[in-house]
Amino acid sequence: MKIKGAELIIRILLEKGVDTVFGYPGGAVLNIYDELYKASDRIKHYTTCHEQGASHAADAYARVTGKVGVVLATSGPGATNLVTGIANAYLDSSPIVAITGNVACPAIGKDSFQEVDITGVTMPITKHNYIVKDVSRLASVLREAFDIAASGRPGPVLVDIPKDVQQAECEYEPAEDAVEPQQYRNGKEAFVQAVKLISECKRPFIYTGGGTVSSNASKELLALAEKIDSPIGSSMMGLSAVSHDHPRFLGMTGMHGKLAASRVLSEADLLIAIGTRFSDRATGNKVEYIKGKKVIHIDIDPSEISKNIPAFVSLIGDVKSVLKKLVNELPPCDRRDWHQEVEKIRNSSDRRLEMPKDELNPQTLIQAVNRHAPKDCVVCTDVGQHQMWTAQYYKFSKPRSFVTSGGLGTMGFGMGAAIGSCLGNDRKKTVLFTSDGSFHMNMNEMVTAVSHQLPLVVVLLNNNTLGMVRQWQTLFFGCRYSNTSLERRTDYVKLVEAFGATGMRVSTLEELEPALEKAFAAKGPVLIEAAIDQDEKVLPMIPPDGTIKDIILKA
Repeated sequence: MKIKGAELIIRILLEKGVDTVFGYPGGAVLNIYDELYKASDRIKHYTTCHEQGASHAADAYARVTGKVGVVLATSGPGATNLVTGIANAYLDSSPIVAITGNVACPAIGKDSFQEVDITGVTMPITKHNYIVKDVSRLASVLREAFDIAASGRPGPVLVDIPKDVQQAECEYEPAEDAVEPQQYRNGKEAFVQAVKLISECKRPFIYTGGGTVSSNASKELLALAEKIDSPIGSSMMGLSAVSHDHPRFLGMTGMHGKLAASRVLSEADLLIAIGTRFSDRATGNKVEYIKGKKVIHIDIDPSEISKNIPAFVSLIGDVKSVLKKLVNELPPCDRRDWHQEVEKIRNSSDRRLEMPKDELNPQTLIQAVNRHAPKDCVVCTDVGQHQMWTAQYYKFSKPRSFVTSGGLGTMGFGMGAAIGSCLGNDRKKTVLFTSDGSFHMNMNEMVTAVSHQLPLVVVLLNNNTLGMVRQWQTLFFGCRYSNTSLERRTDYVKLVEAFGATGMRVSTLEELEPALEKAFAAKGPVLIEAAIDQDEKVLPMIPPDGTIKDIILKA
């Protein structure tokens, strides 16, 4: 059966189980959008205000659902507007397929209207990308794009399709999804070494990252911890893999991690790292980070092994599969002395880190939102101080319930992410913690949320400054506040009301409770602006290239 390339694209999307697409139409994708119109009973398209918002929405949708997110954009500026979102998905290992249109093949390379070499632009920030100049290759390329995005270490794939290829005809044959889950790829000796190390160590520490979440391996992670009698800490991307109240979970480690978690990690003699890449913010001084300990690194991506931290033993493969096999081969361990030492450290947390409980501040604000939010709520953040406070104070109890920009640190990620998360979670109540700096970058997407009456609760922490940059300027640059005091006069309540949302402003704890009750009862998007002090700090803080010995507890 012969069909046009544009129709074939929609058929492949349906083959892959796609029912949600984010994007923005334009001249080079009109043929695709015409076919989307015909398939609107099977695929819902969400038009954002800007392609960057669409890319973040597709990214978050993928994280919440575990499926491949799809974003669609036209050529030239439409395609380049996706770049930040694609880079964000790449660094956070989020599976998305970006489909872009381009000028017709004869016009390529001639500076045609809205022409950009988007495959060249995105080569460093995609797992793979394609430009399809022959319609007979279109079906196989699209199928392969979805398989690459979802297999191994997930990530973004871009498919650029010139306009004449969309209009050309080709044969179409339906195909079954033949991709098999990737298993572990280790010889017997690797597991023997890992079992030996774990059995002989005295003070193990399990450090889990985003790979545990994307592999749906929370159950296997906890089984390992129980088997070897070990505490658990996480990277920021690993938050939600283990419920906040699990007795073995100490919280996030790293630059702004929990004091107890970082101290216990520093005392360990064996670090079992699962699905994590040991970024500089997580480790600080890498030499001191691993002093006195050996490392077992479990990851699906061989390139991560010993890239930042040398691994004594590596287990390569899907985290879930590797952990299942490892748990089966390990003998049970009883480490009573280590457990007692861990509890002693946990119970001696420095009280200087507590914010006053009788006033409105980041801690009391986030904890109040946490109390009002339903258990199945997905929490998103933008990037900055509010992101770290959320990681520190919000109590995550369900995998895939925390969506944030970890690797790229993208200010402006939040609104698109909240939209994608809400839709990926069956339009259930979704929370976004943001700030005046981040919200200004993509606040236009509030219009998208209003248009679809999405139940978003946007909590904007307003200190009228770029808070994290100001914190660094305070601590390391002699209080020289170069271009971080924003002094913007934006009335956020009036702004979101003009967009069609509900806006509220609070400055005290007494005002906060009724505002939250109203926000969580509302059907559409609500923004709560909360004033906080511009000199509030995210603590503890291990300085760049520092160690636990350099930790800042009070500033």
